[in-house]
Amino acid sequence: MKNILTGRHLVTFDTWTIEEIIRVLDTSEYLKRLRARGEASPLLPYKTLFMIFFEQSTRTRNSMEAAMTQLGGHAHDLTPDKMQITHGESPRDTARVLSRMGECIAIRNCFYGIGNRYIEEVAGESFIPIVSMQDDVYHPLQAIADLMTMREHLGKNLSGARVAITWAYATTHAKPLSVPQSQILLFPRFGMDVVVAHPKEFPLQENILNRARENCKDSGKLTIVHDMDEAVRDADIVIPKNWGGFGFFDEYGDTDEEKRVMGENLEKHRDWILNEERFALARDDARVMHALPADRGNEVTDGVIDSESSIIYDEAENRLHTAKGVLSLVMGADAG
Repeated sequence: MKNILTGRHLVTFDTWTIEEIIRVLDTSEYLKRLRARGEASPLLPYKTLFMIFFEQSTRTRNSMEAAMTQLGGHAHDLTPDKMQITHGESPRDTARVLSRMGECIAIRNCFYGIGNRYIEEVAGESFIPIVSMQDDVYHPLQAIADLMTMREHLGKNLSGARVAITWAYATTHAKPLSVPQSQILLFPRFGMDVVVAHPKEFPLQENILNRARENCKDSGKLTIVHDMDEAVRDADIVIPKNWGGFGFFDEYGDTDEEKRVMGENLEKHRDWILNEERFALARDDARVMHALPADRGNEVTDGVIDSESSIIYDEAENRLHTAKGVLSLVMGADAG
């Protein structure tokens, strides 16, 4: 099959067709089968991926680097302090230089109001594909791995599956909006009934919600509620996930007053936790997912996330296979 995705940027799957997304899923599943059989998949021999991390991670860095190794290429682990970005080098210059040295640039920049804008600017200047490894608006690599995991556990026809994406209390760090926003943009396109629950103080971005609702005109459903129990009830998939109230503030709360208000809003909702009692509201065969790292004891109890209903490690593993699917396709390989 001819690879029509060669050279394609991936900032959000919302700009890709259903057929293109299915091509990624089919390729990822094929590569996963090869690995399970112990067969090599050197589809990108001697190819170079530049990975620029403004923040570090566990799953994203390791899935992308392992993907390039298993595809026969090499990934450079870069941070701004290893480059001239810290000295003010422009996105244009970074893009133009790296475009002449490798075959793909992947960027993780989650700074609110900055990350997506930076990635889009690099994409506008690059001669090679740009892949977002997460920004302040989107996390396409997590969403595609989630979709692959759901297909494995619920079947490839996901039409009518009820997915609860619910805000949960957490204290570990200020978490971006990008994971739930990418999920609500993608899941309804595959016919899913998506219910998002959050306290009123922690909204998603209105423009993303509007676009997600547009996506539901042809397929799927999107409902917003402010009650965690309502979202979880009768769900096939439950995803408890904290995200910040950044919709009300420019930069995670610049002033002491903004930070105080955000802290008070957070503490008002300590009861937003996926515990055994609440998870019992879901279907008997429901599954728990989480992008990880989970704030255990706050977002979700150990009893739920470590139960037989949890598929978080399948989800994490699929970050590798979908990274291989994306990279092989945008970097010009024909697979599957």
